[in-house]
Amino acid sequence: MIHPTISVSVRPATAAIVCLLAIGPVFAEAPVKVEPLPVADAVASTPAEMKPYAEPIEHTEFSIDMVPIPGGEFLMGSPDDEDDRGDDEGPQRTVKISPFWMGKFEITWEQYDVWNESVDQRMRKMLAIQATPRDLAVDGVSKPTEPYTDMSFGMGREDYPAICMTQHAARTYCKWLSAKTGRYYRLPTEAEWEYACRAGTKSAYSFGDDLDQLEDHGWFFDNSDDTYQRVGQKKPNPWGLHDMHGNVSEWVLDQYTPYDSITESVDPLVIPKTLYPRVVRGGGWDDDPEMLRSAARKASSDEWKEQDPQEPKSIWYHTDALSVGFRIVRPLEEPTPEAKAAKWDKTEPEQKDPEE
Repeated sequence: MIHPTISVSVRPATAAIVCLLAIGPVFAEAPVKVEPLPVADAVASTPAEMKPYAEPIEHTEFSIDMVPIPGGEFLMGSPDDEDDRGDDEGPQRTVKISPFWMGKFEITWEQYDVWNESVDQRMRKMLAIQATPRDLAVDGVSKPTEPYTDMSFGMGREDYPAICMTQHAARTYCKWLSAKTGRYYRLPTEAEWEYACRAGTKSAYSFGDDLDQLEDHGWFFDNSDDTYQRVGQKKPNPWGLHDMHGNVSEWVLDQYTPYDSITESVDPLVIPKTLYPRVVRGGGWDDDPEMLRSAARKASSDEWKEQDPQEPKSIWYHTDALSVGFRIVRPLEEPTPEAKAAKWDKTEPEQKDPEE
């Protein structure tokens, strides 16, 4: 992995954001249930009613494209005879997955910075837009501390994939988006991610086993020119998802653990108990082709904070994870608050910023 040297400075904001920053921070901690932002195609009672839709990020011009993923069963992991197979990709096991929507693309900087820089709420206040219950719910979700350097490391923002966040930051973005829209968003589980990546296929990649086709479907070490690329430029997989192979690896909810220790077979999730290692999937722009395979797994490490100049290290940023980002999912059936607390939103240890 390439590690540019950090210069401790803050990315210059645009003129619009500079004006908004004067309004000051608006976040604290307190989840609130709100009515969803009306989006016709986002409403479905059965899998047959699920449609693609674009989730608006209220008070901005941005939206997040969501693609329906049908439920079903698949064989998770890779067969023993797959080329470049990792030892941690088996034994294969049959897993049942419930239907969900998944982000068509990785979350981009322009989508991430709405939360990261509180742009939406500051725009609302600057324009004197009356707060809705969703706005009040958003006020109750925490945001990252000020970054100590440009976390894109000069590789591009806007419609490039957001990178260098911790799993905690990605989880909190989903919590913010859930409050903002009134619909429940989260990171995918490792099983959901592989199921969506395979899109019904059993080959090493969703397009087959021919490595000559990889450049048409993903960004990796050989074709990325040592940087990530704008999302959505490569061919999608059979279910319409872009950049599942390469560009940036993507956070999932799970603790990294051997497959033979997992007994759950319906919507499995290994709830994190320690900060490291956790799982990212899909491979990134600085990876070799084998890490872009559908079954390939990568474990997070405290070395991803190697250049972090702070003590204690930030709970929000990974200075050395320049090819790690995320995409979001939304289950068709929203879990109960009890199920969220016990499984889907559960993670340990608790992450808190140090008191000043």
